[in-house]
Amino acid sequence: MADREATLRIRRLAIIGVSSFLLVAMAVAVTLGVSMNQSDSESSQPKDNNKSHVSDSMKAVTDLCRPTDYKKECEDSIKFEAGNTSDPKELIKIAFNVTIRSVGESLQKTRLMHDIEKEPRSKMALDSCMHLMALSIGEFRKSVQNMGSFDLNDVGDMLMNLKVWISGAITYQQTCLDGFQNTTSPAGKQMQDVLKLTMKHSSNILAIINDFANSLAQLNITSSTSRRLLQDFKAHPILCHGDFDIPLWAQAGMRRLLATGKLKPNVVVAKDGTGKVSSINEALRMVPTNNVKPFVIYVKEGVYHEYVHIMTNMTRIIMIGDGGEKTRITGNRNFVDGIGTFRTATVAVDGDFFVAIKMGFENSAGPEKHQAVALRVQGDMAVFYKCTMDGYQDTLYVHAMRQFYRDCTISGTVDFVFGDAVSVFQNCTFVVRKPLEEQQCIVTAQGRKERHQPTGIVIQGGSIVADPDFYQDRFKNKAYLARPWKIYSRTIFMDSFVDDLIQPEGFLPWAGTLGLDTCYYAEYNNRGPGSDKSKRAKWGGIKNMTPQQANAYTPVNFFKGDKWIKISRIPYTPASWNSKH
Repeated sequence: MADREATLRIRRLAIIGVSSFLLVAMAVAVTLGVSMNQSDSESSQPKDNNKSHVSDSMKAVTDLCRPTDYKKECEDSIKFEAGNTSDPKELIKIAFNVTIRSVGESLQKTRLMHDIEKEPRSKMALDSCMHLMALSIGEFRKSVQNMGSFDLNDVGDMLMNLKVWISGAITYQQTCLDGFQNTTSPAGKQMQDVLKLTMKHSSNILAIINDFANSLAQLNITSSTSRRLLQDFKAHPILCHGDFDIPLWAQAGMRRLLATGKLKPNVVVAKDGTGKVSSINEALRMVPTNNVKPFVIYVKEGVYHEYVHIMTNMTRIIMIGDGGEKTRITGNRNFVDGIGTFRTATVAVDGDFFVAIKMGFENSAGPEKHQAVALRVQGDMAVFYKCTMDGYQDTLYVHAMRQFYRDCTISGTVDFVFGDAVSVFQNCTFVVRKPLEEQQCIVTAQGRKERHQPTGIVIQGGSIVADPDFYQDRFKNKAYLARPWKIYSRTIFMDSFVDDLIQPEGFLPWAGTLGLDTCYYAEYNNRGPGSDKSKRAKWGGIKNMTPQQANAYTPVNFFKGDKWIKISRIPYTPASWNSKH
């Protein structure tokens, strides 16, 4: 009986997917419950009973909202618009439309607040909020607009896309609120009130999608099962074939180009006049809007004093330098001089499918200027190979979406790798620099605020060492692996070398007890004098990791799909580091 019910659930999944991808998100959880309720109702009540329809609709909404953290808001908002429908397709559409409308209303209120705000920091924060909420709406709309028909063989990839994009929308909303640090007007509190309901709706949508993904995993749908279903139900092309199907790169020549190692640049940037242009921003203006082919920018050796923004419509850019120490983009925007952290980045990457090879990114503001970002990344499926990111506090902002770093060097002092992306650092070196006299050094500050977010920082096969200029003083300023920036902060250190500068406690609280029991911090199979776990902090969130648990955080499993990395042809180990090294 259980097998028959599971088969029926999968069949419903296939049928629903033909009409709308988001139906997939709740087909397992909702349709089974609704059909069972309807079956019971039909056996004891007349079929044409309006009260029965209302009851079925309420039960369907309740089932839909079951996995959410804000059930009342979920149920009230959907029931208000659902009428008598118990159709999961319509309920899912309503849930998403409610969220998009809520973000849009928040955006309108923010514009009004921005127009009347006088305090400079608050006005800048509101300006950032408008940008971030527009991005948030974009992620929700992308989820809806790309929900066409699908291939059940790739349903796992599709669900991961949804979780990443919705998680990104949530991160953008939180980043808006974070921007009011050290502001003096009431705008920060007002913005919290504006976004309160919007953030609950966003959280609920993520919980619904995550619940289906977990249900699907429990059903253990195999490739052979999917093939049988495809034969039965005439499956359609996969999700996002035009925008997010990575083999499109191969069709455009990406695979051949990177396999040979001979990338013919579309434009050459050179300070000495030997290129087509002399600045990186000039080169970016040549990128076709919503580019569908690899656009290669070769940046010759030199120090480029400019602020670079890879905007959302600048997709599939490959930026190649002559080495992280030779080709460098540098700036010095910083928090102390009145700029919010989000806007201090020397280079900001918003465009999807960005690849950087042998590039250097720097914020030279210095430790006395506090938050000063060298590189901020929120474009989905970004790859960095043999790059350097140099700064002090908040050097690398792994803001959102999926990011992979290989053979890179990141230097800094306080929280110098931070953010809420799904990020993996493979064979990278983390260099702790000399901070201000009273400062402590922290390598990572991960910002996961929702328990359903797929985000985290994974450091695999890396090294954590002291900068030569700091080495003699490395025990004067204490250094730690991580601290929980947000309540569900998640960071994993595995197969890495940890030098003696790391304190025996390993981890540092952010503020009081915030996140100490709800974070997820783990170390697995590390080596070096700083890797001894016997005296680590005794928080509830610091875990002992088994080999099976560690396997969940290898790139292929953590990303839930790695075609976008493989297609770049950079060196890459998808599974256990020690299995290859």
